[in-house]
Amino acid sequence: MIETKPQKVYSFNGLGIAPRILEILTELGYLTPTPIQWQSIPASLAGKDLVGIAQTGTGKTLAFSIPMIQLLAVRKGRGLVVLPTRELALQVDEHLKIIGGKIGLRTAVLIGGEPIGKQLNALKRKPHIIIATPGRLVDHAQRRTVNLMDVKILILDEADMMLDMGFLPQIKEILKLVPKQRQTMLFSATMPNQIIKIASEYMALPTRIEVAPSGTAAENVEQEIIVIDRESKFGYLKRILAETKGSVLIFARTKHSVKKLAQKIGQAGFSAAEIHSNRSLGQRRMALNGFKLGQYRILVATDIAARGIDVKEIELVINYDLPEKSGDYVHRIGRTGRAGKSGKAISFVLPGQLKNVREIERLISKTLKINKIAPDHNASRESIDIAGQRRGARTNFSRKFKSFDKNKKRFVGDSFNKSRGPRNQRRSYNYAPRPMTDKEKFRRSMLRGRM
Repeated sequence: MIETKPQKVYSFNGLGIAPRILEILTELGYLTPTPIQWQSIPASLAGKDLVGIAQTGTGKTLAFSIPMIQLLAVRKGRGLVVLPTRELALQVDEHLKIIGGKIGLRTAVLIGGEPIGKQLNALKRKPHIIIATPGRLVDHAQRRTVNLMDVKILILDEADMMLDMGFLPQIKEILKLVPKQRQTMLFSATMPNQIIKIASEYMALPTRIEVAPSGTAAENVEQEIIVIDRESKFGYLKRILAETKGSVLIFARTKHSVKKLAQKIGQAGFSAAEIHSNRSLGQRRMALNGFKLGQYRILVATDIAARGIDVKEIELVINYDLPEKSGDYVHRIGRTGRAGKSGKAISFVLPGQLKNVREIERLISKTLKINKIAPDHNASRESIDIAGQRRGARTNFSRKFKSFDKNKKRFVGDSFNKSRGPRNQRRSYNYAPRPMTDKEKFRRSMLRGRM
């Protein structure tokens, strides 16, 4: 790959962008390009294949949207944008319409969860750009409802996330369906071996541009680690939510824990919405739009939304559960502190998870501020743990007996174990046989006489 050196450019004027698009950018308030934009736009406008490595919130969408709109205005053919999630597809479509809608740009969104008929109608209007998730795009190709042989510009956005979600077979199928003579731009937060292989096999001497490489967290995000036990987590969360006036994005590990946590937050008197894979596309869209418009101050989400939420001015990100992968920590906190503004990220960590914190620190090359919260002994024993399961007071009674005397009709030398917790902490109570009454002695003698 050809390495590029950044050039000092402080506005969009020197990047080769068409005057009409510059006017639109000025009207929309885009005056200063981000590093990924001012490094990638000139190479893209020159028709070069490009690999852009940058974290979320660095302006990648605009970096490929501007060149694609400008090039398609003078070229025959269409553009194709492939992304991992529905939310990302809808947001890219929104960006393209804002910029290209004023010059007659038509788009079609092909994603799961929407009726095929609606998408067929959009394809009949001969869109200039198709935005699609891999699975639904391959589905259309198999139905022969879309022809990709006229694709001149291909964008693979959030490529590493698509690989993590298991879309590699679909990506390879799409690369076979598009013409070999095309311009390809690949954007990713990380550069695993599979992406290097895709770039070498399916791209023509791509220019590599790296801005904020893997593990780079936003400098203007204040990060804090809270070491806390499970039973105290929700009580401390309520305290933080009461003290925070702006919008809050909360991440939990599983869809089950997201649902339960959103319910508990609502019951505590806060307005909250939830996004996870069990929600329909309409429900996810309503939740995200409600969060953007201020209808919901709090949004609870799984990692599927970490790179799919583009909401301005999120004041606080809370990791109620630590992510499974350290790299996802960077994507999560990247939802705040965007566009040069400051933000804050708080992560709840169980006492036994400090090794995970060390992994995150090694990844971001930064020592995190750690505060320990004393256990809340008044907290309810019933809470949502890191796996999304209920954990409450548990009492387990078990009896173990040494022997049973048939003649005495009772247990002899019995050992009663009342257990709660590890076996070595169980309390044992040993009972000696009580003296027999005269009636019991007479009954025993009668039984022996019969024998």
